[in-house]
Amino acid sequence: QVQLVESGGGLVQAGGSLRLSCAASGRTFSSAVMSWFRQAPGKEREFVAAITWSGGRPYYGDSVKDRFTISRDKRDNTMYLQMNNLRPEDTAVYYCAASLRTFYSDRHYADGSRYEYWGQGTQVTVSS
Repeated sequence: QVQLVESGGGLVQAGGSLRLSCAASGRTFSSAVMSWFRQAPGKEREFVAAITWSGGRPYYGDSVKDRFTISRDKRDNTMYLQMNNLRPEDTAVYYCAASLRTFYSDRHYADGSRYEYWGQGTQVTVSS
C-alpha cells in the first residue's frame, strides 16, 4: 500500500503562483511513477504532469507546459508541483497519484486508470 497526502492548495489571483506537495508513505517505490491530475466541476479528470521516481523524467499536459514544473525529493518521499502564471481555468481539485506498474508508452502517463493510489485532493482556486 502507498498513502498519498496532498497539501499546498489555496486561493490565488491570476498570474500568481502556488506549490503543491504530495507526501508518500508505505511501500517503497523506486520504480514508481507519480503524477498530478486535476478535476474541475462538471469536467472530466485531466492529466497535469507526471514524473518517474527513479530518473526524475517529467511529462506534462499541453495546457500546463511552460507554466508548471513537477519535481520529487527522494530523501523525504515528496513530489511537488510548482505552478506559475496561474489562470482561472486552472481552478480545480488537484490529485496526486502513484503507480507501481510499468509504463510502456508515453501516453500511459496521462491515463488515470493506470494509477493504483490516489490522494484525497487539494483545492486550487484562481481568481480573475
